Formats: sequence, structure tokens, C-alpha cells
Amino acid sequence: MKISLEQVEHVARLARLSLSEDEARRYTEQLEAILEFADQLQELDVSGVPPTSHVLPIYNVLREDEEQPGLTREEALAGAPDSEDGQFRVPAILEG
Repeated sequence: MKISLEQVEHVARLARLSLSEDEARRYTEQLEAILEFADQLQELDVSGVPPTSHVLPIYNVLREDEEQPGLTREEALAGAPDSEDGQFRVPAILEG
């Protein structure tokens, strides 16, 4: 598939990219090579290949949710820079 310099410059304008003439020519060549490779892929016979969303079988590897003991209030507040009445104390963000 051919892509023109004008098409590359048009897409660059849409993306608000400023390309030099050298960059535009280089990107035109690179995009053309990518599109030619995509055309080659279209020629492959994949009629016997089932559609897949992943190339490898994927299984849910997450563990079951199990209740576990959490921190006590004292343990949670132990690392806090400031606490008061069993709660985290933070600077006020609103003036009263």
C-alpha cells in the first residue's frame, strides 16, 4: 500500500505535530514499509485457525478471597505522624 507525503503531513497537522521535511519523508518511508508488511499478512491462509483473543491460553490466576486478620487500631496508628482519639489527625483544609 502506498502512502503519500501529503497524507503524512495531513495526519501530522491533525495530530498537531510539527514535522521537518526530512522527518516527513522518513515517516512516509517507514509507514509505507509497515503498510506493505500488513499487506503481506493479508495474503496468509488462516482459514483453519480459530479466532483467538490471546495467543496463549489464559486462566484466572487470582487466589480466592479469604478473610484475614487486619491491623489493630493501635498498629495502624503506630506509623501515623499524628493521631488523636484513635483517629488519624491531618491538617485542616477548610477554614471555619
